[in-house]
Amino acid sequence: MDLRAYLDILRRRGWIILVTAVLAAGLAFGAAQVQTKIYRATARISAVPARPDWGLGNSAKDLLRNFVNNINTHDMANRVIADAKLDMSSYDLLAKVTVSAEPENFIIRIDAKDQDPEIAKKIVTTLSSEFVDERVAYYNTQDKANRIEVKLVDSVIDAPLYKPKPVTNALAGFVLGAFIGALIVLALEWMAADILATPEAVERTLKLPVLGAIPAAVGADADAKRK
Repeated sequence: MDLRAYLDILRRRGWIILVTAVLAAGLAFGAAQVQTKIYRATARISAVPARPDWGLGNSAKDLLRNFVNNINTHDMANRVIADAKLDMSSYDLLAKVTVSAEPENFIIRIDAKDQDPEIAKKIVTTLSSEFVDERVAYYNTQDKANRIEVKLVDSVIDAPLYKPKPVTNALAGFVLGAFIGALIVLALEWMAADILATPEAVERTLKLPVLGAIPAAVGADADAKRK
């Protein structure tokens, strides 16, 4: 098929692609509107060696994984619940929290998700403060040259909407709907491929010239006029 054939298909059946895309976008947007809103607060904790030493730097990177494990404990969760006066169990709190390490940046990232943005912020703020205070107290007992300086990167912690995102969902739905519409058009064209609708199609298929054609619509037009 040449470009003109594809353009002809779009002219005849392009509305199918458009309609399915718009319907899918509308459904995705509507579904997002009724979903439960989840907010996410994030804290970033810096854990940088006190001196620019290659060996101490590598040790600090290795310690980040240990720090992550120490934060993800029921003991730490219970301390946060007590300090922040949260009405939940340690299992509930840990289910809301994700802790990860960014060794290349000497960063520990703490995320908390909740339906209430204030709860998410309170969890992250209290958890990061608990950990920083604990580490600072420990490293103050160590030789200054071998310390890891642990501190909160930013004291301002917000809890923006994490999900759902109606506009993003609608765009994804539009793309998916357009793809489904294109598949429908391809299926329709495939089913119609064996129908010889024009003299050109007959000549192309039979490799014979068309000498004449019966205009089937003439009789129908005459009958319509008599009525």
